[in-house]
Amino acid sequence: MQIRYNTSVFTPAGWRSELITAKAEAISPKRLRVVEVIDIGGNGCTGYGSRTGAKRQAYHVGGVAKREVGAVKLLGKVEVVE
Repeated sequence: MQIRYNTSVFTPAGWRSELITAKAEAISPKRLRVVEVIDIGGNGCTGYGSRTGAKRQAYHVGGVAKREVGAVKLLGKVEVVE
């Protein structure tokens, strides 16, 4: 299933919130495990991205994607896309 949720990314200006779209599998009726990250804030899932285009809002998209794979999410805290 495909889900969306918010996570924090570290920028030179501090921690900021970004929307993640990912594929997940059910591990119990109310819990999901992230299998693959599809997109982070419209920047894809590799390389570097920026929230506003400014250098002070830039972050490592690939690092965030690696961190999120394997994460366990509660079904009530995410938006199920499909």
